Amino acid sequence: MSASKELFGGAITVTLPSELIDASNFRQVPDTQEVFVSPNSGLSVIVEVLQSVAATDPREAAGFHFDALAHDNDAKSKTITDTATVSNGSVGGTPDPVVLEGTQMVEKFNRTKPDEVRILLALFRVPDKTVDLVMTMNVPMTSGDGGALTEADYRSVKDVFDTAAKSLRIVDYGLFA
Repeated sequence: MSASKELFGGAITVTLPSELIDASNFRQVPDTQEVFVSPNSGLSVIVEVLQSVAATDPREAAGFHFDALAHDNDAKSKTITDTATVSNGSVGGTPDPVVLEGTQMVEKFNRTKPDEVRILLALFRVPDKTVDLVMTMNVPMTSGDGGALTEADYRSVKDVFDTAAKSLRIVDYGLFA
């Protein structure tokens, strides 16, 4: 079951599964992020307000953010498998997102064998505020800690991500002031 969640004090809304837990309830989360985690797996969803990158092509900008995430994750390898612009109906002026799908191989917690993490990324560019709003879903497909999902789970999670990307609305652009 999914529900609309208010992010950043209601400045943004998005439809996400009800069972996701707000990570700020148990750990510190930067003011520029909203983080949700699954109680049943290693899946996480992060919505982050970032300074706009120099790339003018939205697909190139999405790739830049994917590469930055790979760098932050110390990924041993990274692959982008698909990039597309998705229509969200531009309700309320929210820009259509560029959606990227990729994979990163990430060594976690001093393990020698990297985990396969599929990354679903939606980039909402807000040029007049020089902001890139990035929503990322991290989906562990192999995991040394048992939090991995199956291919069938991944297909369901991809549908959840697509719904979130199409439903995200910027309600108050004052967030980016």
